[in-house]
Amino acid sequence: MFRIDYREADRRALLSWGEDDVSAPWLDIIRRLIFDHTDDAAQEDGYHVSLPWWSFASLRNQLLEIFKGYSLALGSTLEITPPAADLLRQSKRAADGYNLATSAVAIAEADLRSKLAEIGFRRSLSPEQARNVCKIAALPSAATFSVPGAGKTTEALACFFYKAKSDERLLVIAPKNAFAAWDEQMLDCMPHLNTVFVRLRGGKDKIAKQLDENPQFMLITYQQLARVPDLLAAHCARHSSYVFLDESHRIKSGVAKQTARAALGLSHLPVGKLIMSGTPMPQATEDLIPQFAFLYPEIPATAETVVELIHPVYVRTNKKELGLPPVTRVLAKLPLAPMQQELYRLMKFEVAREAATALSIRNKQVFRSLGRSVARLLQFVSNPALLSAEIGFAHPELLAAVLAEGEGPKLKYVLKKARQLARSGEKVLIWSSFVRNVEYIAERLLELGAVYIHGGVDAGNEDDDETREGKIKLFHDDPSVLVMVANPAAASEGVSLHRVCHHALYLDRTFNAAHYLQSEDRIHRFGLPKDQKTTIEIVECIGSVDETVRDRLSYKIGQMAEALEDSSLRPDPIPLDPTDIEDFDEYSTGLSTDDIQALLKSLSDEQP
Repeated sequence: MFRIDYREADRRALLSWGEDDVSAPWLDIIRRLIFDHTDDAAQEDGYHVSLPWWSFASLRNQLLEIFKGYSLALGSTLEITPPAADLLRQSKRAADGYNLATSAVAIAEADLRSKLAEIGFRRSLSPEQARNVCKIAALPSAATFSVPGAGKTTEALACFFYKAKSDERLLVIAPKNAFAAWDEQMLDCMPHLNTVFVRLRGGKDKIAKQLDENPQFMLITYQQLARVPDLLAAHCARHSSYVFLDESHRIKSGVAKQTARAALGLSHLPVGKLIMSGTPMPQATEDLIPQFAFLYPEIPATAETVVELIHPVYVRTNKKELGLPPVTRVLAKLPLAPMQQELYRLMKFEVAREAATALSIRNKQVFRSLGRSVARLLQFVSNPALLSAEIGFAHPELLAAVLAEGEGPKLKYVLKKARQLARSGEKVLIWSSFVRNVEYIAERLLELGAVYIHGGVDAGNEDDDETREGKIKLFHDDPSVLVMVANPAAASEGVSLHRVCHHALYLDRTFNAAHYLQSEDRIHRFGLPKDQKTTIEIVECIGSVDETVRDRLSYKIGQMAEALEDSSLRPDPIPLDPTDIEDFDEYSTGLSTDDIQALLKSLSDEQP
């Protein structure tokens, strides 16, 4: 007899069979279906296979066809335990809910505003916010992909308070730097509750005690969730809960990363779900698949179908709808210094060989090694001195000659431009993807009061000048602090600088489109005057990896623009006239397989 069970301890479907079934033709078909479907399936012994329940739920219809085709019948050759049966019924309701969502009628705006007023919701929704909430509140699970500054957090809270019963809970999974925004919006939206979110942190024992107190509103980071998935799953199973994913593109890796697996493992437990991201597909269409699977694990999605599948259940407010003035984008193209050019030629062919190996072997370790090498190439183009700390560098004499040329053309340009802007009274935001660049630039611009943010700067009280919040406050409020230098990985989310800064300089960029787009949005977001000019200046070296990065970012952003039907997502920089120009450690560069292919082509154009 074939048996389907639900193992609550790890939220997996457990499929088992007897000795008499080992030679049954349907068994090989079922096992092949499962192992082809997910990398997270496990053969536990000769008679048991397990896989995550959310993944099993998406195979329901295919399994049913196999059962029918081989006459497996309940009570004789097929058994479904009561816990599994309950969840399968829930899966059917969810699948039906998605089918209804494709033709769902939005809630009437008058009804939405009336109920929110009745329960004491104080924030007045903008027309776009009301339109979005009217749609997502009519769905069992939904997505808001509005641009930063459009009020996704307000939309999410309005949706929750409109739909939820008084005893239902809200668990928000978010980056740590978004926590303050949830508390602020809670106090603005529902001030009479006089409550903030309980931050679930401090290790397993502490979080268990916090959950025992049964809080209604909870915040946890993706990283912390991955350490205590069993605690949160048990809590969501015991208590009727909504689960929202803020910056949901962080689960785009699917089962390949522990953080994504932990979030997906909760997907069959909430009574309502919402995902939130301004950049839901930073690399490719495939990034949407895990996010859609969190919303509707019962509906199988592929790269070819996911855009169409997610279309009926997402809302988006774009920058044009917010009435934002357009961005002026400038591309400053500089030649490499002579000796820098020579060393770059040698380095790029070494990276090209690595890229070719990575494409042929497709091994995770090789891929990671290539990522480090590409990061090194990007570092060298931005600031050759970053290589001086590398022990055993392959070309020490040539590197010494490069260092004798000075700081490198890009760094010289950025430092000079920052001083020019400061002299004219403008504050400037400088971006670099590498920690040592961030600190070096801030040190070189100390006379301008430069402050910096990267992953090593702790969050804390804004009255402490050494914390992330303290540095942001200084940049906002202190007229002598004219420069902020930041790393997109640490400051592309949860930072608003648009009221004081209108010029950003990019010393370098990586292949990570989410980091780039969200970093732009730090100074170009809702609240700008209609006549405010915002300038994004990207500094590149001609004939270098910078050009490949630009091409790949343009492609990725164009793909997202097409998927989200948002023409404003097309940031093509306008090159400067060349006559106007006078003069970390392993880091995730956002590389995809297509990026490697493009990189290999560009790096192999010439022979060394």
